[in-house]
Amino acid sequence: MARYGMVIDLKRCVGCFACVMACKAEHTTPAKVFWNKVIVEERGTYPNARLTFLPVLCNQCANPPCETVCPTGATHKRPDGIVGVDTKKCIGCGYCVVACPYRQRTVNEKQGGYFTAKGLTKLEQQGYQQHQSGTVTKCTFCQERVAHGKLPACVIACPAKARLFGDLEDPASESSRALGRYTAYRLLPGLNTEPAVYYIPE
Repeated sequence: MARYGMVIDLKRCVGCFACVMACKAEHTTPAKVFWNKVIVEERGTYPNARLTFLPVLCNQCANPPCETVCPTGATHKRPDGIVGVDTKKCIGCGYCVVACPYRQRTVNEKQGGYFTAKGLTKLEQQGYQQHQSGTVTKCTFCQERVAHGKLPACVIACPAKARLFGDLEDPASESSRALGRYTAYRLLPGLNTEPAVYYIPE
């Protein structure tokens, strides 16, 4: 069985936000919901100041705290390592949102569009049907695309090829090869969540 993971090369990330936009387009997430984010920070002082970029998404943890606190079993870890949310079981209690140390979960509220004075566009009307109000939503590693042998939308959209995705159990996959070549780290390692998202430092 595959165990999917992503490696993000911070030396390559240019902060273009293509991953963020590709995710929004692929999943038609509501206006205030972002499964992919890029944290921008300024480091150093003039004249040596510079911007740094940290793309963040659901870490698809091997030991997900969100699953532990879910009272209905809506949050579950699949055999391939992807952490899913069953919206038929989710009651929107928000326990998992609080438990996630990476702040990568959102409770869908009433789904307003981007152009509130005009109402929902046809794209929003169609796309929002998959996002049930009052339930939790998050990155899924584009599980629908992966099931058909495709890469996640954020990986495809990255112009700098900063994102590598694949089966961590397959030594020939891009993600495994990257982990073999570089010393990568995971966020908040002391929590023992065992994330499936790795970062190659600058």
